[in-house]
Amino acid sequence: MTVTTPKGFRSAGIAVGLKSTGKPDLALVVNDGPAPASAVVFTTNRAQANPILWSRKVAQNGPARAIVLNSGGANCFTGDFGYETTRLTAEAVARELDGSVDGAENVLVCSTGLIGTGDQAFRDKIVLNVPQLTAALAADDTTAPAAILTTDTVEKTALHEGTGWTIGAMAKGAGMLAPGLATMLVVITTDAVLDDAALDRALRGATGSSFDRLDSDGCMSTNDQVTLLASGASGVTPDEAEFAAAVADVCSSLAAQLQADAEGASHNIDIEVLGAASVADAVEVGRSVARNNLFKTAIFGNDPNWGRVLAAIGTTEAAFDPYQVDVSFNGVRLCHAGAPDRPVTDCDLTPRRTHVEINLFAGDATATIRTNDLTKEYVHENSAYSS
Repeated sequence: MTVTTPKGFRSAGIAVGLKSTGKPDLALVVNDGPAPASAVVFTTNRAQANPILWSRKVAQNGPARAIVLNSGGANCFTGDFGYETTRLTAEAVARELDGSVDGAENVLVCSTGLIGTGDQAFRDKIVLNVPQLTAALAADDTTAPAAILTTDTVEKTALHEGTGWTIGAMAKGAGMLAPGLATMLVVITTDAVLDDAALDRALRGATGSSFDRLDSDGCMSTNDQVTLLASGASGVTPDEAEFAAAVADVCSSLAAQLQADAEGASHNIDIEVLGAASVADAVEVGRSVARNNLFKTAIFGNDPNWGRVLAAIGTTEAAFDPYQVDVSFNGVRLCHAGAPDRPVTDCDLTPRRTHVEINLFAGDATATIRTNDLTKEYVHENSAYSS
């Protein structure tokens, strides 16, 4: 269940020494299909890593032929030298695939890891090992998903089987999860026959309802990129609405896997907002709770402190009457019409999966925001990340 499950793709993942652990840290996915097409969504952070600056240009040049990804270094805020490293990486891939650097403008580049690192040794470990990487390409590869991980504890993949066509995907991300996209690199492949425009519509709709609603710690990355590649190798053109729904399902699965692997978390929290006047209001209300540290620490302590929920949503501009709101934890309504309903002792928050339901009674719109609790382990992992 990898990005090579759909027909027309090869991938590989190898270790080149970017990680001190010796684990795989350089990956490549190549589209060999007869009808290549692509779509890409990037971070909305104004501070963008060199691979994002490069890939934005590639995305304007037509279908991407390949995507190369490294962990062990973000190549962000590394100046002209860092951008040159990204260009040389793309050229090395193009040279190995086609015998010329001319195809570099169709090679996407992604990096993930610590910001501010990217010296000559970093460059050499990537560029000089591209021949080894391309030599390892295989249509039945299972090594690529591990090569893009940083603080992740597990590989993250997803699969959808259509009628005569398939979608495969891999992702990385375990912390610094916040819109746009959450801190993540995602590669989605399909052997369906679709053009760039159809892929773009499907991808933007899917990311908007999945990754953009994953808000683990309110921190946005500089390197986020979600890429959708189509090979056309199945020869099947699916109904566009059906395909878009399938991409949305794949992205939702990956977002849930990212949430479950969040750094140091002891609770996976789904904040479901009902009865909102609009989807935008539902998202704003859910996000206000997801980013409230008092609420997140209460969940860590297994305390269903619904008062902190009301305090958080009261800071929003959404349309509702705070004295008509209901709040439930794990199916137990603790607050009704802005007042106590049942004793908090009726609610058990010891399970890892936690469901918070907020009914605004202001309309028919709904949205769910995924987040995690704030733990001592999260603080430790992120305080020691670069040491």
